[in-house]
Amino acid sequence: MSSIEPVRKDINRPNKIKKYSASLRLWHWANTIVITGSLITVLINSTVLNEGSNAAFIKDALQKSGATVGANQTRPLAGALADKVWSVHIYFGYCLATLLLFRVILEFFQLADQKLLRKIKTAYHDYFIIKKRRKLARHEYVVKATYAAFYLLLLIMVVTGLTLAFKDQLPFAKATIHNVKSVHGFCMYLVLAFIVVHLAGVFLAERDESAGIVSDMINGGRGKP
Repeated sequence: MSSIEPVRKDINRPNKIKKYSASLRLWHWANTIVITGSLITVLINSTVLNEGSNAAFIKDALQKSGATVGANQTRPLAGALADKVWSVHIYFGYCLATLLLFRVILEFFQLADQKLLRKIKTAYHDYFIIKKRRKLARHEYVVKATYAAFYLLLLIMVVTGLTLAFKDQLPFAKATIHNVKSVHGFCMYLVLAFIVVHLAGVFLAERDESAGIVSDMINGGRGKP
């Protein structure tokens, strides 16, 4: 688990605390809110508003009130309620797509020492090529490579999600919609796995020598090492 703990110190300047730009911090917390909201909508529709169980619940409730209804009448109603939540899920998807685009553009305008790709290259070079500060370099490389994989995962989520949202307008979508939906759903579980690992890493880092890393993501890294 220690290999995924975020590190406060800059790999190029070990006596310095990493700096986080205001734009990056804004993206981080906005992305956290959007992903959390999106996952909550999935949770609601898979539990409280599950179409099958909800249709049975509506049927029983109406029958107790004296109405005569069948499953073929209550299922569309249950589906309509679930669709309301899915529409919110779609809006969260639009926000996620916007934030991902913002993050890609931001990478070009970040200071050199705050660029993700540069950090990965530096850690790779220090660990594999010149074998300098190998423990810190290996740790930084694993953490940043994991973040890069997470961004790729978000890209797949956005592309498949937009395909599902605009399936009626995309000529190729109808033939592949089942596969697209499966990939989108599978990626959701990978996102959940990343969140669990990320939170565990941050928790462990806060208890170790990287204490204060959460506040650094709020204030930009102004604290003392």
